Amino acid sequence: MRLLGNILWIIFGGLLTAIGWALAGLLVCATVVGIPFGMQCFKIARLVLAPFGKDIELGNFEAAGLVGNIIWIVLLGWELFLSHVGAGIVLCCTIIGIPFGLQHFKLALLALLPFGAKIVPAKG
Repeated sequence: MRLLGNILWIIFGGLLTAIGWALAGLLVCATVVGIPFGMQCFKIARLVLAPFGKDIELGNFEAAGLVGNIIWIVLLGWELFLSHVGAGIVLCCTIIGIPFGLQHFKLALLALLPFGAKIVPAKG
């Protein structure tokens, strides 16, 4: 299911979304101050490319990670969170869309708190 889910995900928008996140990361990394935020964009792009079979572990939020998450949430994290939650709700309205909606809920968590989060293989 993971392979089929990732293939369908890539075909129906995952590839374009991952490219968009990677380009955003490159653009943000053009400034020295934006490099930490660009690295988070690359992390999200990696998960957006193939979310099936991966989970997110929220790490210990140290001072730098906490400040980074607060700045991220204020600037764009809350909008990304709401867009993924909205997409997840819409997709979960159909039986076929439920697996894809669940992936959007996973992406919403990472879009809200990317600093300190790790992408790990799914258990089971």
